[in-house]
Amino acid sequence: MQQFKHICVIGLGYIGLPTAATFAAHGVKVTGVDVNPRAVDLINQGKVHIVEPDLDALVRDVVAQQKLSAQLQPCEADAYIVAVPTPFKDNYEPDLKYIEAAAKALAPFLKSGNLVILESTSPVGATEQMAAWLSEARSDLTFPQTHGEQADILIAHCPERVLPGKVLQELISNDRIVGGVTPRCSQAAIDLYKVFVKGDCIETNARTAEMCKLTENSFRDVNIAFANELSIICDKLDINVWELIQLANRHPRVNILQPGPGVGGHCIAVDPWFIVSKTPEQARLIRTAREVNDSKPEWVIDQVKIKIAEFLQANPEKTIKDVTVACYGLAFKPDIDDLRESPALEIVKKIAKLGVRLIVNEPNIQKLPVELDVDSVELINEIDLIKSDIHIMLVNHTQYKCKNVGDIEIIKFC
Repeated sequence: MQQFKHICVIGLGYIGLPTAATFAAHGVKVTGVDVNPRAVDLINQGKVHIVEPDLDALVRDVVAQQKLSAQLQPCEADAYIVAVPTPFKDNYEPDLKYIEAAAKALAPFLKSGNLVILESTSPVGATEQMAAWLSEARSDLTFPQTHGEQADILIAHCPERVLPGKVLQELISNDRIVGGVTPRCSQAAIDLYKVFVKGDCIETNARTAEMCKLTENSFRDVNIAFANELSIICDKLDINVWELIQLANRHPRVNILQPGPGVGGHCIAVDPWFIVSKTPEQARLIRTAREVNDSKPEWVIDQVKIKIAEFLQANPEKTIKDVTVACYGLAFKPDIDDLRESPALEIVKKIAKLGVRLIVNEPNIQKLPVELDVDSVELINEIDLIKSDIHIMLVNHTQYKCKNVGDIEIIKFC
């Protein structure tokens, strides 16, 4: 079993930082790397720049024990974990620029025997591409794509599969799919993850591991699209979709998900496009599901416009500038602060352009994102203080379930 005394985690976001802290908590020296100086400074103070339950206490402890430190550049280590974003371009083609930048940044520090793991959710072939970038930068070392099991450097892909809000528990308890470029690469990666993973570490190849994560998220996306399309159909037929789903789910083999204003986050809203980009002729259902979910925010906007028109018709003395709209939730899912690919955020941005006075309630952030920082938009994090003509529920945060909002009529999209 290979031993790893020092690892370098590149990318200290919603996956990289919990992963780094968990390794550190299990006795491994960890150097975290991020291009964000503020994140680096906060971590070195034992603080965190993201919201994730119990992460602040864990980071504080491992930094105090000098097991975790952060810096702007990689360093020599026994293993490297790359956990950087993998967005897509305007044409839905995957953008690997952050993986390329990470590979080129860590390449100068590689030495024989090192393991490099790509954790970023990636299109099929991205791990091989990372290995190629490393090989180009370090011609003095050998890599598994050319030298197989005898390579100096080991390369593997191990996608994260955790739920925001439960990351620290699921990092440890969930099974991991470990795909090496060679079996030796897979085994080395399994040895590393077994430092803390209690679930099974299941060996495969890199391409299958990449496709596994994309498949998991595409499965979710297709099922969410069914619920979202059903909500639009029910609105057309004057049927309460929430009651309908509750009734349909009483069938022992039916489990319809809850509809929402769209799909967000760094995985489900992005990953299916990686499959579509590689196999556009074959991925017909996956593409359609993406289109259904991507179009849902526009449907929500249309419903909001109808409510505004009804309010103005009932109050003819008022103009649109006199209308106050309150939107509850900006994050892409309940009980987190993550705004990445959030349909709620996109909806609120478009409502702000309608000319109304807009109140935003998002209990997990302290200030509005820059695109909403305008005079007509106000962030109020105390529900009891919100006075509005129209109330729009976009994210079902726990705080909303606990608060007594009295007789306020809330238009629910989640």
